[in-house]
Amino acid sequence: MVVSTQHQVEIQVGGRSLTFETGLLARQADGAVVVRYGDSMVLVTATASPQPREGADFFPLTCDYEEKMYAAGKIPGGFFKREGRPGESAVLTARLMDRPIRPLFPQGFRNDVQVIATVLSTDQENDPAILAVNGASAALMVSGLPFEGPVGAVRVGLIDGKFVINPTLRQIEEQSRLDLVVAGTADAIIMVEAGAKEVPEEQILAAFDVAHAEIRRIVEIQQRLVEMVGKPRREVALAAPDPALEAAVREAALPLIAQALAQPEKLAREEALRDVQETVAAQLAERSPETFAERAGEVGDLVYALTRAEVRRRILEEGRRPDGRGPTDIRPLTIKVGLLPRAHGSGLFQRGQTQVLTVATLGTGEDEQLLDNLGIIERKRFMHHYYFPPFSVGEVRPLRGPGRREIGHGALAERALAWAIPPEEVFPYTIRLVSEVLESNGSTSMASVCGSTLALMDAGVPIKAAVAGIAMGLVTDASGRAAILTDILGMEDQMGDMDFKVAGTRDGVTALQMDIKIKGLSRELLARALAQAREARLLILERMLEVIPAPRTTLSPYAPRILTIEINPEKIREVIGPGGKVINKITAETGAKIDIEQDGKVHIASVDEQAARRAMQMIEEIVREVRVGEMYLGRVTRLMNFGVFVEVLPGKEGLVHISELADGRVGRVEDVVKVGDELLVKVKEIDNLGRINLTRRGVSKTGAEGEPVGELQLAAPRERAGGPRRRRRGGRGSGGGRPEGAPGAPRRPGGRPGGGRGPASGQGERSGGGAPGA
Repeated sequence: MVVSTQHQVEIQVGGRSLTFETGLLARQADGAVVVRYGDSMVLVTATASPQPREGADFFPLTCDYEEKMYAAGKIPGGFFKREGRPGESAVLTARLMDRPIRPLFPQGFRNDVQVIATVLSTDQENDPAILAVNGASAALMVSGLPFEGPVGAVRVGLIDGKFVINPTLRQIEEQSRLDLVVAGTADAIIMVEAGAKEVPEEQILAAFDVAHAEIRRIVEIQQRLVEMVGKPRREVALAAPDPALEAAVREAALPLIAQALAQPEKLAREEALRDVQETVAAQLAERSPETFAERAGEVGDLVYALTRAEVRRRILEEGRRPDGRGPTDIRPLTIKVGLLPRAHGSGLFQRGQTQVLTVATLGTGEDEQLLDNLGIIERKRFMHHYYFPPFSVGEVRPLRGPGRREIGHGALAERALAWAIPPEEVFPYTIRLVSEVLESNGSTSMASVCGSTLALMDAGVPIKAAVAGIAMGLVTDASGRAAILTDILGMEDQMGDMDFKVAGTRDGVTALQMDIKIKGLSRELLARALAQAREARLLILERMLEVIPAPRTTLSPYAPRILTIEINPEKIREVIGPGGKVINKITAETGAKIDIEQDGKVHIASVDEQAARRAMQMIEEIVREVRVGEMYLGRVTRLMNFGVFVEVLPGKEGLVHISELADGRVGRVEDVVKVGDELLVKVKEIDNLGRINLTRRGVSKTGAEGEPVGELQLAAPRERAGGPRRRRRGGRGSGGGRPEGAPGAPRRPGGRPGGGRGPASGQGERSGGGAPGA
């Protein structure tokens, strides 16, 4: 019988208790910790294989984040009603766990390590993702694996000018100008992830300081847990090169590597380096077959290590980068818009040999993405998707669904642009951006940000400001020398110490992502990198705005037009009709898409603006209300001994009593009117049962001002967008109504009030597009 001994440590972070507990759950894992913050709980386990993976030339670390819907009291959607493949938010959190712990394993460690975070409970206030990062570190620390942690992580918000540690999900979504996640050790920052609303670099640096102070406290509490329950450090075999082979390869390869690195063009340089590997392997095999034969793989690893050392030496000692640029130079830029004639917007951004084509598509409320996860956001109207096909790097491999890297890069660009997207009230469209990487040589995610801005402006989306991005690199050595590189190449990313992506506008930062391969980064280097990134970003923005200075004032002719009107919510059921009969009829006749909100907003979308206006007119006819004192040009529908029934609006009849048919006496109804006649009538009263009583007394063929009465045309809607948050085909609500029509202003079925008044609802019509002519 196994007796569990529970151990727990606790610390106050952001005014709430953060606890780490071990000993109760998942005891067969090498390390298992439950992290709790409020009512959010995450179980994190760490397990490693006993032996290194045979033939591996990398560290095989896997991090997984499992969103269990029971954690929020939900049942998964879909047919199977069980959790399937990880959603986008789970993939992003798994990457968030991986990035700060990977650099802290020793070089040459080849054992498989798997870290799994399972969300057991979420209060939908405290983000489980932060708990997963802290739990990953704690589980590794107590496991006995050669992990050089601990790592702590916090989220920092900026609300009303003050930094808030671990703000709630609602605060992040509705109040905070900054959503910054920072992870680090007691000595330095290792990983940064952020979205922001034009936050200046100085405030970003101040937020780093606030975050690191809390991280040190979280690291300290994890060390206390290790003292209580930590396992002895496991002895592991680290992969190391054969000294004799290393010396032989160095002697043969260094001159050839220097020649290969003299090639400034990527493909030529890569081909030359492949030739170096093949040449050196052949030379050594010929020189000593019994020693060096069948060791081409090891030779390749050593050639790569020598190449990396030489690239770094040239940058630090000579200030020479692989393509010949200086540390702050940006590669040549090519910028174009409007490349695709049928797309709603398109932008091509090329920086050196990195080329991204972004395409913008505008949709309606029906196109919003529904989210089925543990977050508080249920729908998305702005999406950015990133694709990295194999031909972009001259490779051949099967096409599959988006991988973790593609999901991560797409989310980063989406976060960078989210602040600039106009609200639904201004531009009621669903927006999808697709970034196609056509060539890659470093920093495709930031090229996607630039291409997306171009595509949005080309599509006529009234963005708040243009956004651009740049990737910064770092090379350091043991002596303390450091070089910060602007606009890094793929080789500099692979062989350097940092990949620091910064996106923003002229006035501030909108997104950050930093990953490093060393054990930390000082504040001084962070400040230098941010300042250098700002200079590059402003230059790129200047070049982009030379090509397209502002969003286009009209939408593509192939983009839908959205008209918005407001009706009395009590009339929604009439617009929908029994089983959707009425709204389906309108859609069938006009081809327009119709979205109805519970508060009475009706959004009508069609590529053909006239069709949208026809659908709007049909809806207005349905919801228009009869008013006492107003005149209508109606049609006689029935004759009775006591009077006639007149249809004054579609589906709305009133009675003209025989005594009200004329100013004088009428003997028989048939002497005055017949079925189908048009009569100008005035609403005398509407009784408590809703019955409409009409009169012809004192009514002539002219209106109150002596103007002739005729069929009236629809007034043009005001050009204003209105955007739905939740849409549905029908429902009930409250409120609505419209002001009284002008006394004496006649109406007729299908017509409008006299004098060209506004819509029947009185709330005004709205036209999507956010731009004149849209």
